[in-house]
Amino acid sequence: MGDAREPRGPALFAPEAAAYRPCIVIPFYRHEGAIAGVVARLKPFGLPCRIVDDGSGEQSQEALRDIERREGSWVQVCGYTQNRGKGEAVMTGCAQALAAGFTHAVQIDADGQHDAADLPRLLEQSRAHPLALVTGIPIYDASIPRVRFYGRYLTHFWVWVETLSLQIRDSMCGFRVYPLASALALWNEGSVGRRMDFDTGIMVRLFWRGVPVLSVPTRVTYPADGVSHFRMLRDNVRMTWMHLRLLAGMCVRLPWLLYRRMVR
Repeated sequence: MGDAREPRGPALFAPEAAAYRPCIVIPFYRHEGAIAGVVARLKPFGLPCRIVDDGSGEQSQEALRDIERREGSWVQVCGYTQNRGKGEAVMTGCAQALAAGFTHAVQIDADGQHDAADLPRLLEQSRAHPLALVTGIPIYDASIPRVRFYGRYLTHFWVWVETLSLQIRDSMCGFRVYPLASALALWNEGSVGRRMDFDTGIMVRLFWRGVPVLSVPTRVTYPADGVSHFRMLRDNVRMTWMHLRLLAGMCVRLPWLLYRRMVR
């Protein structure tokens, strides 16, 4: 397993205008029981895949080495010895993808919740709108815990306030397609959270920069034996702090957001 490089890339380079070249980036943390199935479901689409191990430990690393040996060159694994957070893992993979000549990266979680069969529909939207961030809108079955289902609407509400828009219909889905140059230019400024605050934070800030956010319905299932790394107290405090910062940023940008709303 290779060493992960710091998530740096040419901040002002705009490959979205070049030939469309997507790949897959999977942030991984202790999902050794699910990752092989995720990789198997992604394989038919023929996209290069990078798995970034976020300091999972030896048992997980052995599972990733088995996948790398079995799958060959289309799957590349790198990682850290210490946990740095989901955002760091995603953007490390994105930086590597940009350096390798890819223009877009599909983020999909390693826990098996997302339906890989919906990948072509996300890519279809991304290819047609290469400057946009294309994200899934979860369609849940009965497996989702009720507290998580209703709890998501609190974040939805604050995102609608922070953007003065309903364009971001779900900021928390981890199945999305990034335009790499735009995402990395924002990331390298250091304003986006590294952990559970990453998915929402980067989407709101990209929206503030004028990046269109397009949504595609996608099925989401919570496996009965799934592992969640959300820590109720710590991560809720982190999310609260993120929204306070975003609200402050919204106030600074209020004239522009109001103007943008009026001219649409």
